Amino acid sequence: MRRKIPSTAALAAFEAAARHGSYTGAAEELAVTQSAVCRQIATLEAFVGVKLFRRSRRGVLLTDAGELYGRSVRARLEEIERDTLSLMASGGGRGVLEIGVVPTFATEWLLPRLPDFHAAHPDITLNLTTRIQPFLFEGSGLDAALHAGGAPWPGSDSLHLMRESLVAVASPVLLQGRNLRARLQAADVARLPLLQMATRPQAWRAWFEAQGLQVEGDLAGPRMDLFSMLIAAASCGQGAALVPQLLAEPALRAGRLRVLVPRAHYSDRSYRLIYPQAKAHHPALVALRDWLDTQARAWRAQTGLD
Repeated sequence: MRRKIPSTAALAAFEAAARHGSYTGAAEELAVTQSAVCRQIATLEAFVGVKLFRRSRRGVLLTDAGELYGRSVRARLEEIERDTLSLMASGGGRGVLEIGVVPTFATEWLLPRLPDFHAAHPDITLNLTTRIQPFLFEGSGLDAALHAGGAPWPGSDSLHLMRESLVAVASPVLLQGRNLRARLQAADVARLPLLQMATRPQAWRAWFEAQGLQVEGDLAGPRMDLFSMLIAAASCGQGAALVPQLLAEPALRAGRLRVLVPRAHYSDRSYRLIYPQAKAHHPALVALRDWLDTQARAWRAQTGLD
């Protein structure tokens, strides 16, 4: 059955005209005549059976249907362009890996180590895309994922990197002037403003219970979507944050944060490289997997964490 897909020339003319609000502007960008743009758009409107533009004194304006379709077409054309440039750059894509990553882990742990990977494998390009929730690899365009979670994904294998160890942190500025003992305990942390992770509303409660405490108000406090936001807010003295130790390391080394209670608290999550079983022997993926294994082992030996 033939696909219901307009010509790419018509779509390109429509997207350019929609962006410029002008057939003339689209024609100049595409290096064709204005009448050629008009014909392409008329062909597209006939194909979809919907009016996409209406005339105005200043040129052409999108109809409501054209506005909605234009956003969709622009996104698809940008995807095709990105994929084409990637294919051209890789000479066939053999040395390109598309990796889904949780953002703060990628920013604080992965990216500072990547120069070592690129030095060892200059022929492999890693493209990183933010993916917070689990997903199916089929149709995603991704070769692997660096994810923090528990349950395995269907049809995938994984490499364990490290368990997630949570630490309570706060800015030294926040602690100044408060009537707190020199060596803080969990009860002292309970007296501080608590910053909450939106996707883990029970995190502080589990942490206090692990310290043998029940704290009223442990679910209250400003909520944020990313650990990077929690770390930034805590660094500014807005409250105490419960964050993975590996993500807080830069702020801890810089003195912007301090660990409040020096006791590792493991969550039920682990950081893993997850990949489809069908790609387990892909040469570039094998290289990445082996390198990540070495980096994670070194990190665990250095920190004493699992």
